[in-house]
Amino acid sequence: MFATFMIDQMDALMLARIQFAFVISFHIVFPAFSIGLASFLTVLEFRWLKTGEPIYAEVYKHWVKIFAVVFGLGVVSGVVMSYQFGTNWAVFSDKAGNVLGPLLAYEVLTAFFLEASFLGIMLFGWGRVSKRMHFASTAIVAVGTLISGFWILAANSFMQTPQGFMVGADGLLYPTNWLEIIFNPSFPFRYAHMITAAFLTTAFVIGGIGAYYIQSKKHTEHRKHGRVMLGMAMVMAIFVAPAQVVFGDMHGLNTLEHQPAKVAAMEGLWEDERGAPLVLFGIPDQEAQKNHYEVKIPYLSGLILTHSLDGEVKGLKNWAPEDQPYVPIVFWSFRVMVGIGTLMVLVGLFSLYKYFKKQQYSPESKWFHRAWMMMTPLGFVALLAGWFVTETGRQPWTVYEVIRTAESMSPLAAQQVATTLIGFIVLYTFVFGAGSFYILRLIAQGPKPYEDPADDNFYEHSITEGQGRTLSGDSNPSENTKKDDGEDLDTPTDDVDDGGLR
Repeated sequence: MFATFMIDQMDALMLARIQFAFVISFHIVFPAFSIGLASFLTVLEFRWLKTGEPIYAEVYKHWVKIFAVVFGLGVVSGVVMSYQFGTNWAVFSDKAGNVLGPLLAYEVLTAFFLEASFLGIMLFGWGRVSKRMHFASTAIVAVGTLISGFWILAANSFMQTPQGFMVGADGLLYPTNWLEIIFNPSFPFRYAHMITAAFLTTAFVIGGIGAYYIQSKKHTEHRKHGRVMLGMAMVMAIFVAPAQVVFGDMHGLNTLEHQPAKVAAMEGLWEDERGAPLVLFGIPDQEAQKNHYEVKIPYLSGLILTHSLDGEVKGLKNWAPEDQPYVPIVFWSFRVMVGIGTLMVLVGLFSLYKYFKKQQYSPESKWFHRAWMMMTPLGFVALLAGWFVTETGRQPWTVYEVIRTAESMSPLAAQQVATTLIGFIVLYTFVFGAGSFYILRLIAQGPKPYEDPADDNFYEHSITEGQGRTLSGDSNPSENTKKDDGEDLDTPTDDVDDGGLR
């Protein structure tokens, strides 16, 4: 019945766009979280190696389990994204594949291979390799996540601000300058904005859970762990949240230069205006090409976008209706993102105040800790809202002003797309619901005590001569492993350099 309703109400193109939005909305949350978590774990392990305090090892071992689940869910959902390019968007893949294909391949050859090589050591190597080797593996995985983000943002930024290519007589895109393709005009700003968003999202999750451990009566034994989590998250909120405002402003100026229609949709501006007002609230009416029930602040939008009180901002009416992005989604998503970003800055200022008052860890600071707990999920909401602005604001193009979305889809019937969409909804609800449930369960359990010093010792990877003889069928290994003077050859010696294997 649901599939019939979708087919009746929407065509195959709209269903394919909804499916892509659904899949990428699930996917982007996990890579962003893993980027922040990997760097957080690197700092934690560094602090443990430097101080020797078990508290850092306990927090590390707690969060690395969550990282493993998050990383796995990100990989699974990423594979679906790749297949979707071939199933639903085959024409786009054919036309842009010469450019985007190598960029995605570079991600595999650099980030994926790097992560695959050291992720196993990071997750299962504690006590099996040296402390330095384990720390190096954690750091390398963190670098791998940043490299992965580099190539994905390079590919997506090319779709926003394409350059360094030519369109052949066959209608396909051919690269002419790889440096221009990778470092296209929007890439530096979008990469900085995205990585900072990933760090902030992770910080507010960790800080919110740390505040919960401090306040919860069920987790009195985890209050020290909560202090470590909240303290590290406060650093990010105090310093990185304001930096994100700066990166966002730079990104906005770049978007105004290269994608002015997107900015007009973000601001809800229909007419060209000097000293354009900031529309705090309004209901965009795309059919009538105007806003209803506007609440505006004079000159503020023009000041933000042009850094001038009389700067001119183009309105949406400069573009034909069929060339305009869908304004309501862009308009409201932008306000959600900016609103949550503002809350992050305010929480950072609140944290700075509590730091100077030496009250950041006090159980009496209930409102402070409640503010952090309230912010725990909001980073993900801001992250999704930002991607809605970016991707919906690019419409009606897949590659801006080069390939239209309507020209990019595979020749599929609406029924086919609706069927796979329903399948994805059911499957994702089950898989990601189970993953999220397990993560919440780990959080509810809290970190476990780090008591066994043997955890820090390496496993003995070799076998004795006696064990080898037994495995080879020797019926009397104990007698055959003695020297002439009676000394047991299996007795380990202290003067042998085993290279740190024991």
